Amino acid sequence: MNSKPGMNSNAGIHRRPVSNDGAAAGSRLTRPVGIAILSSILAAEATALLVAAVWFIIGLVSGAPTGSFWSAVFLLVLLLVFSAWLYAMAYFLFRAFRWPRAGAFLAQLFVLTLGFPALTGGLTVVGLLMLVPAATAIVLLFDKRVVSFASRTGGGPPAL
Repeated sequence: MNSKPGMNSNAGIHRRPVSNDGAAAGSRLTRPVGIAILSSILAAEATALLVAAVWFIIGLVSGAPTGSFWSAVFLLVLLLVFSAWLYAMAYFLFRAFRWPRAGAFLAQLFVLTLGFPALTGGLTVVGLLMLVPAATAIVLLFDKRVVSFASRTGGGPPAL
């Protein structure tokens, strides 16, 4: 067993400290443009959900007809939670964590399932506003520069 400081006794691989932005200390890992674009798309989608939640609150307060008050409250909470989830994914993806990639992919699939019916149902602009960013995000999620940058798992060194 290797007892040198800074060595992983299981694999014998030197473990370098990692800075807050996911780069190994001493290296100058640059953030790819795709990460910034992807984080921006996720943050914009989260903001759109917050706007929808505010619109929903205004409708509830103004007495707009709803089927059930509690179902309306549930939908409002769902909008707020999903918005917070998207903001968290945008933030941690920008900081080079890898776990937000799966959640971002799932969110984009949700957007696609809403965007295609909107596009084919006559809401062309709304459909395109949902489909174009979602398709861009999906392409960027599988870009090799984004995958290699967003490989941080926690406080340890970058993972595979």
